[in-house]
Amino acid sequence: MDSDFRIENDSLGRVPVPASAYYGAQTQRAVTNFPISGMRPYPAFIWSMAVIKRAAAEVNRDLGLLDPRIADAILRAAQEVVEGRHNDQFVVDPFQAGAGTSHNMNANEVIANRAIELLGGQRGDYKLVNPNDHVNMAQSTNDTIPTAIRLGCLWRLDELLKAVESLSSAFGQKAHEFYPIVKSGRTHLQDAVPVRLGQEFGAYSTAVHRDGEKIKLAAEGLRRLGIGGTATGTGLNAHPEYHARMVKRLSELCGFPLYESDNLFESMQSMADQVFFSGALRALAQDLIRIANDIRLLSSGPATGLDELCLPAVQPGSSIMPGKVNPVMAEMLDMACFHVLGNDLTVTLAAQAGQLELNVMMPIIAHNLFEMMHVLIGAINAFTDKCVRGLEANREKAEGWLAKNAILVTALNPVIGYQKGAEVAKEAMATGKTIRDVVIAKGYLSAQEADRLLDATQMTEGGIQSGGSQG
Repeated sequence: MDSDFRIENDSLGRVPVPASAYYGAQTQRAVTNFPISGMRPYPAFIWSMAVIKRAAAEVNRDLGLLDPRIADAILRAAQEVVEGRHNDQFVVDPFQAGAGTSHNMNANEVIANRAIELLGGQRGDYKLVNPNDHVNMAQSTNDTIPTAIRLGCLWRLDELLKAVESLSSAFGQKAHEFYPIVKSGRTHLQDAVPVRLGQEFGAYSTAVHRDGEKIKLAAEGLRRLGIGGTATGTGLNAHPEYHARMVKRLSELCGFPLYESDNLFESMQSMADQVFFSGALRALAQDLIRIANDIRLLSSGPATGLDELCLPAVQPGSSIMPGKVNPVMAEMLDMACFHVLGNDLTVTLAAQAGQLELNVMMPIIAHNLFEMMHVLIGAINAFTDKCVRGLEANREKAEGWLAKNAILVTALNPVIGYQKGAEVAKEAMATGKTIRDVVIAKGYLSAQEADRLLDATQMTEGGIQSGGSQG
Protein backbone atom coordinates (compact mmCIF):
# COMPACT_ATOMS: atom_id res chain seq x y z
CA MET A 1 0.00 0.00 0.00
CA ASP A 2 1.16 3.54 -0.82
CA SER A 3 2.85 5.26 2.14
CA ASP A 4 0.31 8.05 1.77
CA PHE A 5 -2.28 5.70 3.30
CA ARG A 6 -2.63 3.57 6.40
CA ILE A 7 -4.88 0.53 6.71
CA GLU A 8 -7.61 0.55 9.33
CA ASN A 9 -10.23 -2.06 10.10
CA ASP A 10 -13.88 -1.61 11.04
CA SER A 11 -16.67 -4.16 11.42
CA LEU A 12 -16.94 -4.46 7.63
CA GLY A 13 -13.25 -5.00 6.92
CA ARG A 14 -10.12 -3.19 5.80
CA VAL A 15 -10.19 0.47 4.77
CA PRO A 16 -7.32 2.59 3.37
CA VAL A 17 -7.24 5.96 5.14
CA PRO A 18 -5.01 8.93 4.25
CA ALA A 19 -1.95 8.66 6.48
CA SER A 20 -2.15 12.33 7.41
CA ALA A 21 -5.82 12.16 8.43
CA TYR A 22 -7.01 12.21 12.02
CA TYR A 23 -10.27 10.62 10.93
CA GLY A 24 -10.47 6.87 10.44
CA ALA A 25 -12.20 4.00 8.69
CA GLN A 26 -15.85 4.86 9.28
CA THR A 27 -15.33 8.47 8.23
CA GLN A 28 -13.50 7.31 5.11
CA ARG A 29 -16.38 5.02 4.22
CA ALA A 30 -18.77 7.97 4.53
CA VAL A 31 -16.55 10.10 2.29
CA THR A 32 -16.62 7.32 -0.31
CA ASN A 33 -20.34 6.62 0.04
CA PHE A 34 -21.64 10.18 0.10
CA PRO A 35 -19.93 12.37 -2.53
CA ILE A 36 -23.15 14.38 -2.74
CA SER A 37 -22.82 18.14 -2.36
CA GLY A 38 -19.17 18.85 -1.64
CA MET A 39 -20.27 20.75 1.48
CA ARG A 40 -18.75 20.22 4.92
CA PRO A 41 -20.31 20.49 8.38
CA TYR A 42 -20.73 23.97 9.81
CA PRO A 43 -18.31 24.93 12.61
CA ALA A 44 -21.27 24.97 14.99
CA PHE A 45 -21.77 21.23 14.41
CA ILE A 46 -18.09 20.47 14.87
CA TRP A 47 -17.86 22.57 18.04
CA SER A 48 -21.00 21.11 19.60
CA MET A 49 -19.95 17.50 19.04
CA ALA A 50 -16.49 18.18 20.44
CA VAL A 51 -17.80 19.83 23.60
CA ILE A 52 -20.05 16.80 24.16
CA LYS A 53 -17.06 14.45 23.78
CA ARG A 54 -15.01 16.50 26.20
CA ALA A 55 -17.78 16.58 28.80
CA ALA A 56 -18.39 12.83 28.43
CA ALA A 57 -14.72 12.03 29.03
CA GLU A 58 -14.71 14.10 32.21
CA VAL A 59 -18.00 12.70 33.52
CA ASN A 60 -17.08 9.08 32.78
CA ARG A 61 -13.70 9.61 34.42
CA ASP A 62 -15.28 11.11 37.53
CA LEU A 63 -17.72 8.19 37.69
CA GLY A 64 -14.77 5.77 37.70
CA LEU A 65 -15.64 4.32 34.28
CA LEU A 66 -12.81 5.73 32.16
CA ASP A 67 -9.07 5.51 32.85
CA PRO A 68 -7.97 9.01 33.94
CA ARG A 69 -4.97 8.92 31.60
CA ILE A 70 -7.16 8.14 28.58
CA ALA A 71 -9.82 10.62 29.70
CA ASP A 72 -7.22 13.37 30.00
CA ALA A 73 -5.96 12.71 26.48
CA ILE A 74 -9.52 12.71 25.11
CA LEU A 75 -10.50 15.95 26.78
CA ARG A 76 -7.29 17.64 25.58
CA ALA A 77 -7.91 16.44 22.03
CA ALA A 78 -11.57 17.43 22.19
CA GLN A 79 -10.63 20.88 23.44
CA GLU A 80 -8.42 21.36 20.39
CA VAL A 81 -11.46 20.59 18.22
CA VAL A 82 -13.58 22.96 20.31
CA GLU A 83 -11.02 25.67 19.52
CA GLY A 84 -11.38 25.01 15.78
CA ARG A 85 -7.90 23.58 15.31
CA HIS A 86 -9.01 20.49 13.37
CA ASN A 87 -12.00 21.72 11.36
CA ASP A 88 -10.38 20.47 8.15
CA GLN A 89 -10.67 16.91 9.46
CA PHE A 90 -14.46 16.99 9.46
CA VAL A 91 -15.19 15.82 5.95
CA VAL A 92 -18.58 14.09 5.90
CA ASP A 93 -21.16 15.56 3.53
CA PRO A 94 -24.34 16.92 5.21
CA PHE A 95 -26.29 14.46 3.03
CA GLN A 96 -25.15 11.29 4.76
CA ALA A 97 -26.35 8.19 6.56
CA GLY A 98 -29.47 8.67 8.69
CA ALA A 99 -29.28 9.96 12.25
CA GLY A 100 -25.73 11.30 11.80
CA THR A 101 -23.67 8.22 12.69
CA SER A 102 -21.04 9.28 10.15
CA HIS A 103 -20.65 12.73 11.71
CA ASN A 104 -20.55 11.22 15.20
CA MET A 105 -17.85 8.75 14.16
CA ASN A 106 -15.94 11.51 12.39
CA ALA A 107 -15.76 13.29 15.76
CA ASN A 108 -14.93 10.08 17.64
CA GLU A 109 -12.11 9.17 15.25
CA VAL A 110 -10.53 12.61 15.05
CA ILE A 111 -10.51 12.96 18.83
CA ALA A 112 -9.28 9.38 19.34
CA ASN A 113 -6.37 9.73 16.91
CA ARG A 114 -5.32 13.08 18.33
CA ALA A 115 -5.54 11.62 21.85
CA ILE A 116 -3.39 8.70 20.71
CA GLU A 117 -0.74 11.18 19.52
CA LEU A 118 -0.89 13.01 22.85
CA LEU A 119 -0.16 9.67 24.54
CA GLY A 120 2.84 9.10 22.26
CA GLY A 121 1.20 6.60 19.90
CA GLN A 122 0.61 6.47 16.16
CA ARG A 123 -2.65 7.36 14.46
CA GLY A 124 -4.80 4.28 14.03
CA ASP A 125 -3.46 2.52 17.13
CA TYR A 126 -6.86 2.17 18.76
CA LYS A 127 -5.53 -0.08 21.53
CA LEU A 128 -4.47 3.18 23.20
CA VAL A 129 -7.66 5.15 22.64
CA ASN A 130 -10.66 3.63 20.90
CA PRO A 131 -13.21 5.82 19.07
CA ASN A 132 -16.17 3.67 20.14
CA ASP A 133 -15.17 2.28 23.51
CA HIS A 134 -13.52 5.39 24.93
CA VAL A 135 -14.49 8.56 23.05
CA ASN A 136 -18.09 7.39 22.53
CA MET A 137 -18.46 5.87 26.01
CA ALA A 138 -22.04 6.06 27.39
CA GLN A 139 -23.15 7.71 24.14
CA SER A 140 -25.06 6.93 21.00
CA THR A 141 -25.42 8.88 17.79
CA ASN A 142 -29.09 8.97 18.75
CA ASP A 143 -28.57 11.18 21.80
CA THR A 144 -25.38 13.05 20.84
CA ILE A 145 -26.66 14.42 17.51
CA PRO A 146 -29.91 15.97 18.85
CA THR A 147 -27.91 17.40 21.75
CA ALA A 148 -25.34 18.80 19.33
CA ILE A 149 -28.06 20.46 17.24
CA ARG A 150 -29.37 22.24 20.33
CA LEU A 151 -25.92 23.33 21.50
CA GLY A 152 -24.86 24.47 18.03
CA CYS A 153 -27.88 26.75 17.71
CA LEU A 154 -27.35 28.17 21.19
CA TRP A 155 -23.65 28.72 20.41
CA ARG A 156 -24.52 31.39 17.82
CA LEU A 157 -27.71 32.66 19.42
CA ASP A 158 -26.17 35.79 20.95
CA GLU A 159 -24.45 36.59 17.64
CA LEU A 160 -27.75 36.38 15.79
CA LEU A 161 -29.64 38.40 18.39
CA LYS A 162 -26.93 41.07 18.30
CA ALA A 163 -27.31 41.35 14.52
CA VAL A 164 -31.11 41.59 14.84
CA GLU A 165 -30.95 44.24 17.56
CA SER A 166 -28.35 46.21 15.61
CA LEU A 167 -30.72 46.34 12.63
CA SER A 168 -33.62 47.33 14.88
CA SER A 169 -31.50 50.09 16.39
CA ALA A 170 -30.44 51.36 12.96
CA PHE A 171 -34.08 51.54 11.88
CA GLY A 172 -34.85 53.34 15.14
CA GLN A 173 -32.17 55.94 14.46
CA LYS A 174 -33.61 56.55 11.00
CA ALA A 175 -37.11 56.79 12.52
CA HIS A 176 -35.86 59.68 14.67
CA GLU A 177 -34.02 61.30 11.77
CA PHE A 178 -36.96 61.01 9.37
CA TYR A 179 -39.72 61.93 11.85
CA PRO A 180 -40.21 65.52 10.57
CA ILE A 181 -40.92 64.28 7.02
CA VAL A 182 -44.66 63.94 6.31
CA LYS A 183 -45.48 61.89 3.23
CA SER A 184 -48.30 60.05 1.55
CA GLY A 185 -49.27 56.78 3.18
CA ARG A 186 -50.08 53.93 0.83
CA THR A 187 -52.41 50.97 1.22
CA HIS A 188 -53.00 48.45 -1.59
CA LEU A 189 -50.11 50.38 -3.24
CA GLN A 190 -52.59 53.24 -3.69
CA ASP A 191 -52.63 56.67 -2.07
CA ALA A 192 -53.74 56.75 1.56
CA VAL A 193 -53.79 59.26 4.43
CA PRO A 194 -50.50 60.88 5.46
CA VAL A 195 -47.85 59.26 7.62
CA ARG A 196 -44.43 60.37 8.74
CA LEU A 197 -41.49 58.64 7.13
CA GLY A 198 -40.21 58.22 10.67
CA GLN A 199 -43.38 56.36 11.62
CA GLU A 200 -42.77 53.85 8.84
CA PHE A 201 -39.21 53.29 10.02
CA GLY A 202 -40.29 53.13 13.65
CA ALA A 203 -42.59 50.26 12.69
CA TYR A 204 -39.67 48.49 10.99
CA SER A 205 -37.59 48.90 14.13
CA THR A 206 -40.31 47.47 16.37
CA ALA A 207 -41.05 44.55 14.03
CA VAL A 208 -37.41 43.46 13.90
CA HIS A 209 -37.02 43.85 17.67
CA ARG A 210 -40.09 41.67 18.25
CA ASP A 211 -38.73 39.06 15.85
CA GLY A 212 -35.62 38.94 18.03
CA GLU A 213 -37.80 38.39 21.08
CA LYS A 214 -39.54 35.49 19.32
CA ILE A 215 -36.19 33.90 18.53
CA LYS A 216 -35.04 34.30 22.13
CA LEU A 217 -38.25 32.66 23.35
CA ALA A 218 -38.00 29.78 20.88
CA ALA A 219 -34.38 29.15 21.88
CA GLU A 220 -35.43 28.36 25.45
CA GLY A 221 -36.71 24.94 24.37
CA LEU A 222 -33.30 24.10 22.92
CA ARG A 223 -31.75 24.31 26.39
CA ARG A 224 -33.46 21.06 27.42
CA LEU A 225 -31.00 18.24 26.65
CA GLY A 226 -31.62 14.52 26.15
CA ILE A 227 -27.97 13.46 26.42
CA GLY A 228 -27.79 10.17 28.30
CA GLY A 229 -30.75 8.55 26.57
CA THR A 230 -28.20 6.59 24.48
CA ALA A 231 -29.81 4.42 21.77
CA THR A 232 -33.55 4.64 22.44
CA GLY A 233 -34.05 6.80 25.52
CA THR A 234 -33.58 4.08 28.14
CA GLY A 235 -30.04 5.17 29.01
CA LEU A 236 -28.61 1.69 28.38
CA ASN A 237 -24.80 1.60 28.92
CA ALA A 238 -24.81 4.97 30.72
CA HIS A 239 -24.35 5.44 34.46
CA PRO A 240 -27.57 6.49 36.28
CA GLU A 241 -25.92 9.81 37.18
CA TYR A 242 -24.55 10.40 33.68
CA HIS A 243 -27.45 12.49 32.32
CA ALA A 244 -27.56 15.01 35.17
CA ARG A 245 -23.78 15.29 35.35
CA MET A 246 -23.51 15.79 31.59
CA VAL A 247 -26.05 18.60 31.54
CA LYS A 248 -24.29 20.33 34.42
CA ARG A 249 -20.84 19.99 32.84
CA LEU A 250 -22.02 21.05 29.40
CA SER A 251 -23.57 24.17 30.88
CA GLU A 252 -20.24 24.99 32.54
CA LEU A 253 -18.24 24.37 29.37
CA CYS A 254 -20.64 26.22 27.06
CA GLY A 255 -21.19 29.19 29.35
CA PHE A 256 -24.97 29.28 29.00
CA PRO A 257 -27.81 27.67 30.98
CA LEU A 258 -28.92 24.16 30.06
CA TYR A 259 -31.55 21.92 31.61
CA GLU A 260 -32.17 18.22 32.09
CA SER A 261 -34.87 16.64 29.97
CA ASP A 262 -37.93 15.48 31.85
CA ASN A 263 -38.42 12.70 29.29
CA LEU A 264 -35.42 11.26 27.46
CA PHE A 265 -37.66 9.32 25.06
CA GLU A 266 -39.40 12.52 23.93
CA SER A 267 -36.07 14.32 23.55
CA MET A 268 -34.90 11.61 21.18
CA GLN A 269 -38.10 11.10 19.20
CA SER A 270 -39.25 14.69 18.75
CA MET A 271 -37.66 17.52 16.81
CA ALA A 272 -40.44 19.94 17.83
CA ASP A 273 -38.08 22.27 19.71
CA GLN A 274 -35.93 22.56 16.60
CA VAL A 275 -38.99 23.21 14.44
CA PHE A 276 -40.19 25.91 16.83
CA PHE A 277 -36.80 27.61 16.68
CA SER A 278 -36.71 27.29 12.90
CA GLY A 279 -40.17 28.87 12.77
CA ALA A 280 -38.93 31.88 14.71
CA LEU A 281 -36.11 32.30 12.20
CA ARG A 282 -38.68 32.02 9.41
CA ALA A 283 -40.80 34.76 11.01
CA LEU A 284 -37.77 37.05 11.06
CA ALA A 285 -36.96 36.23 7.43
CA GLN A 286 -40.53 36.99 6.32
CA ASP A 287 -40.46 40.37 8.04
CA LEU A 288 -37.09 41.18 6.50
CA ILE A 289 -38.39 40.33 3.02
CA ARG A 290 -41.35 42.64 3.53
CA ILE A 291 -39.16 45.50 4.78
CA ALA A 292 -36.55 45.03 2.06
CA ASN A 293 -39.29 45.20 -0.55
CA ASP A 294 -40.68 48.41 0.99
CA ILE A 295 -37.23 49.96 0.75
CA ARG A 296 -36.94 48.88 -2.87
CA LEU A 297 -40.30 50.51 -3.62
CA LEU A 298 -39.58 53.72 -1.74
CA SER A 299 -36.25 54.10 -3.53
CA SER A 300 -37.61 53.23 -6.97
CA GLY A 301 -36.80 55.51 -9.89
CA PRO A 302 -35.27 57.92 -9.34
CA ALA A 303 -36.83 59.75 -12.27
CA THR A 304 -39.82 57.48 -12.83
CA GLY A 305 -40.45 55.96 -9.39
CA LEU A 306 -41.33 57.05 -5.86
CA ASP A 307 -37.78 58.22 -5.08
CA GLU A 308 -38.59 58.97 -1.41
CA LEU A 309 -35.45 57.20 -0.21
CA CYS A 310 -31.89 57.50 -1.45
CA LEU A 311 -29.90 54.30 -0.90
CA PRO A 312 -26.11 54.25 -0.55
CA ALA A 313 -24.49 53.55 -3.91
CA VAL A 314 -22.31 50.52 -3.18
CA GLN A 315 -21.67 49.31 -6.74
CA PRO A 316 -22.60 50.05 -10.37
CA GLY A 317 -25.99 48.64 -11.24
CA SER A 318 -25.72 47.67 -14.87
CA SER A 319 -23.25 46.28 -17.39
CA ILE A 320 -24.98 48.18 -20.23
CA MET A 321 -26.77 51.20 -18.72
CA PRO A 322 -24.25 53.81 -17.53
CA GLY A 323 -25.00 55.54 -14.25
CA LYS A 324 -27.57 53.00 -13.08
CA VAL A 325 -27.51 52.21 -9.35
CA ASN A 326 -29.65 49.40 -7.95
CA PRO A 327 -30.92 48.56 -4.43
CA VAL A 328 -28.49 45.66 -4.28
CA MET A 329 -28.35 45.26 -0.50
CA ALA A 330 -32.13 44.96 -0.27
CA GLU A 331 -32.06 42.48 -3.16
CA MET A 332 -29.38 40.48 -1.38
CA LEU A 333 -31.46 40.41 1.80
CA ASP A 334 -34.47 39.13 -0.13
CA MET A 335 -32.47 36.30 -1.68
CA ALA A 336 -30.88 35.34 1.64
CA CYS A 337 -34.28 35.22 3.31
CA PHE A 338 -35.83 33.21 0.47
CA HIS A 339 -33.07 30.69 1.13
CA VAL A 340 -33.88 30.71 4.84
CA LEU A 341 -37.55 29.99 4.08
CA GLY A 342 -36.44 26.97 2.05
CA ASN A 343 -34.22 25.82 4.92
CA ASP A 344 -37.19 26.08 7.28
CA LEU A 345 -39.35 23.94 5.01
CA THR A 346 -36.63 21.29 4.97
CA VAL A 347 -36.45 21.32 8.77
CA THR A 348 -40.23 20.95 8.97
CA LEU A 349 -40.40 18.05 6.52
CA ALA A 350 -37.43 16.29 8.10
CA ALA A 351 -38.87 16.69 11.60
CA GLN A 352 -42.15 15.06 10.66
CA ALA A 353 -40.26 12.13 9.11
CA GLY A 354 -39.21 10.78 12.51
CA GLN A 355 -40.32 7.23 13.26
CA LEU A 356 -40.79 5.51 16.60
CA GLU A 357 -37.72 6.04 18.84
CA LEU A 358 -35.63 8.11 16.43
CA ASN A 359 -35.62 10.79 13.75
CA VAL A 360 -33.06 9.63 11.20
CA MET A 361 -33.24 12.93 9.28
CA MET A 362 -31.27 14.81 11.94
CA PRO A 363 -28.19 15.54 9.77
CA ILE A 364 -30.20 17.71 7.39
CA ILE A 365 -32.07 19.34 10.28
CA ALA A 366 -28.71 20.25 11.79
CA HIS A 367 -27.27 21.54 8.52
CA ASN A 368 -30.29 23.68 7.70
CA LEU A 369 -30.62 25.22 11.15
CA PHE A 370 -26.94 26.14 11.22
CA GLU A 371 -27.19 27.48 7.67
CA MET A 372 -30.24 29.59 8.53
CA MET A 373 -28.39 31.23 11.39
CA HIS A 374 -25.20 31.68 9.35
CA VAL A 375 -26.97 33.27 6.39
CA LEU A 376 -29.16 35.52 8.55
CA ILE A 377 -26.22 36.81 10.58
CA GLY A 378 -24.20 37.66 7.47
CA ALA A 379 -27.11 39.12 5.49
CA ILE A 380 -28.49 41.23 8.34
CA ASN A 381 -25.09 42.67 9.26
CA ALA A 382 -24.34 43.55 5.64
CA PHE A 383 -27.78 45.11 5.09
CA THR A 384 -27.50 47.15 8.30
CA ASP A 385 -24.01 48.45 7.61
CA LYS A 386 -24.17 48.96 3.85
CA CYS A 387 -27.78 50.05 3.42
CA VAL A 388 -29.77 51.17 6.46
CA ARG A 389 -27.12 53.28 8.18
CA GLY A 390 -26.51 55.23 4.97
CA LEU A 391 -30.15 55.77 3.97
CA GLU A 392 -31.17 59.34 3.20
CA ALA A 393 -34.65 60.76 2.67
CA ASN A 394 -35.71 62.76 -0.37
CA ARG A 395 -37.94 65.16 1.52
CA GLU A 396 -38.82 67.24 -1.51
CA LYS A 397 -40.08 64.23 -3.44
CA ALA A 398 -41.98 62.76 -0.47
CA GLU A 399 -43.76 66.03 0.28
CA GLY A 400 -44.37 66.60 -3.42
CA TRP A 401 -46.26 63.32 -3.74
CA LEU A 402 -48.27 64.21 -0.64
CA ALA A 403 -49.33 67.54 -2.12
CA LYS A 404 -50.93 65.66 -5.03
CA ASN A 405 -52.74 63.17 -2.79
CA ALA A 406 -56.52 63.60 -3.04
CA ILE A 407 -57.02 61.13 -0.18
CA LEU A 408 -56.28 63.99 2.20
CA VAL A 409 -60.02 64.55 1.97
CA THR A 410 -60.42 61.66 4.47
CA ALA A 411 -59.67 64.11 7.29
CA LEU A 412 -62.81 66.06 6.32
CA ASN A 413 -65.19 63.09 6.81
CA PRO A 414 -66.25 64.17 10.33
CA VAL A 415 -67.18 67.62 8.97
CA ILE A 416 -68.56 67.19 5.44
CA GLY A 417 -69.32 63.46 5.44
CA TYR A 418 -68.08 60.55 3.35
CA GLN A 419 -70.27 61.17 0.28
CA LYS A 420 -69.27 64.81 -0.14
CA GLY A 421 -65.68 63.78 0.51
CA ALA A 422 -65.80 61.27 -2.34
CA GLU A 423 -67.30 63.95 -4.61
CA VAL A 424 -64.48 66.35 -3.71
CA ALA A 425 -61.78 63.70 -4.26
CA LYS A 426 -63.11 62.76 -7.69
CA GLU A 427 -63.22 66.38 -8.82
CA ALA A 428 -59.74 67.07 -7.50
CA MET A 429 -58.30 64.05 -9.33
CA ALA A 430 -60.20 64.89 -12.53
CA THR A 431 -59.21 68.57 -12.61
CA GLY A 432 -55.81 68.50 -10.98
CA LYS A 433 -56.99 70.99 -8.36
CA THR A 434 -56.11 70.59 -4.69
CA ILE A 435 -58.62 69.31 -2.16
CA ARG A 436 -58.38 72.71 -0.46
CA ASP A 437 -59.39 74.57 -3.60
CA VAL A 438 -62.31 72.25 -4.35
CA VAL A 439 -63.91 72.32 -0.88
CA ILE A 440 -63.62 76.11 -0.73
CA ALA A 441 -65.08 76.49 -4.24
CA LYS A 442 -68.00 74.26 -3.35
CA GLY A 443 -68.62 76.23 -0.20
CA TYR A 444 -68.18 73.23 2.08
CA LEU A 445 -65.45 74.98 4.13
CA SER A 446 -64.00 78.41 4.55
CA ALA A 447 -60.35 78.95 3.67
CA GLN A 448 -59.48 79.11 7.36
CA GLU A 449 -61.35 75.87 8.11
CA ALA A 450 -59.74 74.12 5.12
CA ASP A 451 -56.25 75.14 6.17
CA ARG A 452 -56.83 73.91 9.71
CA LEU A 453 -58.45 70.61 8.80
CA LEU A 454 -56.08 69.78 5.94
CA ASP A 455 -52.93 70.15 8.04
CA ALA A 456 -51.13 66.95 6.95
CA THR A 457 -48.74 67.04 9.89
CA GLN A 458 -51.64 67.04 12.33
CA MET A 459 -53.21 64.12 10.49
CA THR A 460 -50.23 61.92 11.42
CA GLU A 461 -51.05 62.40 15.10
CA GLY A 462 -54.48 60.75 14.85
CA GLY A 463 -57.76 61.94 16.31
CA ILE A 464 -60.68 63.73 14.67
CA GLN A 465 -59.62 66.77 12.68
CA SER A 466 -62.77 68.74 13.47
CA GLY A 467 -61.90 68.56 17.16
CA GLY A 468 -65.37 67.19 17.97
CA SER A 469 -67.22 63.90 17.69
CA GLN A 470 -68.45 62.55 14.39
CA GLY A 471 -72.18 62.89 13.86
